[in-house]
Amino acid sequence: MGTSASGRQSGARANQRALQESIKRLIVDRGLAPGAPLPTEFELMKELDVSRHPLREAMKALEAVGIVDIRHGYGTYVGSVPLAALEAGLAFRGALSVRGDYADIRNLLEVREVLETGLVGRVLAAYDRLDFATLEDAAAEMEREAAQGRYAPAQDWRFHEALYRPLGNELVLDLLQVFWKVFNALDPQLPRVDDTPAVTAQWHRAILEALRARDETALRAAVDEHFRGIRARLTTN
Repeated sequence: MGTSASGRQSGARANQRALQESIKRLIVDRGLAPGAPLPTEFELMKELDVSRHPLREAMKALEAVGIVDIRHGYGTYVGSVPLAALEAGLAFRGALSVRGDYADIRNLLEVREVLETGLVGRVLAAYDRLDFATLEDAAAEMEREAAQGRYAPAQDWRFHEALYRPLGNELVLDLLQVFWKVFNALDPQLPRVDDTPAVTAQWHRAILEALRARDETALRAAVDEHFRGIRARLTTN
């Protein structure tokens, strides 16, 4: 009895997944760092015992999630593994949630809040490495824009980036940026409550002043107030 078309497709998908795993394992086993060149296509075909077409399919799939970086005419390199795929997925779920009950957006906000609240102690511990000039400049620019009735999203992210960059954890920073970018993209579609530009600027000013005073209680209260305002927008649907 012949193999069905669906069976052949299922087998091909399994082979592709196995090939992609083999390429990832090769990168790990050889200790290749981001930006390092991979073996040539011919070398990979020989080492992995695979033909050119499935190898190229596997490389395209790995490139889509940032594991490899294909530079046409130059070769293939280990990628930096950005969180673009996560951002795209969260943005899509958020867009659907806007037209539903906001549940996915609330869940995402909860993850972001848990992360940022949990970092309060570490931010205070990094006090001597904080860039207060950037924090002040971002907060002041938010206040100037608020005086004209405008939000300043670029300065909002600049403020949060300056808060967490001194921690030296690039993954934390990347995750927070993904969360921030998803919320910023959805922001025009969410209902407004009392988070006027002036109120948003005040939240950030309160965080900065508590940080300057090294007052952990006040800092936690300011961070909580910041998120309380965002949560309020997601309970009016």
